[in-house]
Amino acid sequence: MNHFKGKQFKKDVIIVAVGYYLRYNLSYHEVQELLYDRGINVCHTTIYRWVQEYSKVLYYLWKKKNRQSFYSWKMDETYIKIKGRWHYLYRAIDADGLTLDIWLRKKRDTQAAYAFLKRLHKQLQSVGLYTKTEHRTVKYLNNLIEQDHRPIKRRNKFYQSLRTASSTIKGMETLRGIYKKNRRNGTLFGFSVSTEIKVLMGIPA
Repeated sequence: MNHFKGKQFKKDVIIVAVGYYLRYNLSYHEVQELLYDRGINVCHTTIYRWVQEYSKVLYYLWKKKNRQSFYSWKMDETYIKIKGRWHYLYRAIDADGLTLDIWLRKKRDTQAAYAFLKRLHKQLQSVGLYTKTEHRTVKYLNNLIEQDHRPIKRRNKFYQSLRTASSTIKGMETLRGIYKKNRRNGTLFGFSVSTEIKVLMGIPA
């Protein structure tokens, strides 16, 4: 599928803009400035639209290509602020720190936690990776996911609605997942966000 058909700008420009925003702690205006310094004049609102569109595409492709071994996983919720109001992000990661699933909700309650757990359980079953659950409540075991929340929470000031926050976080989780996988495999030298996005989307370098 050609995800760039009909776009005014070349795919390389779009990939760089989306990659910079999702990977680094930058605003849309700051990404606009970086592109302008390279002779590319793109409005920050256009970059915003690209991020919203391609975050979901990247997340779908990442989930499709990376079906990890779910022998051990951690689930937790964290809070983020959207237009001055607290919302709750439920996240699950595997033993290697790779994100299994995320769910952004307005409320933090038993019903929301159960619904997220049930959805994750169904996903594991659908790909034949679930056998049984052993619930462990040792506190230190959740340190990994609690530390993993930090990059998401750092971007709180940029979230303007539940819908846009959900899309943006999916893109951020995807690029962080790619980075963490490269780190685990010892292939971080020469890491390039743009190159990794092209590989994920099946675009020749």
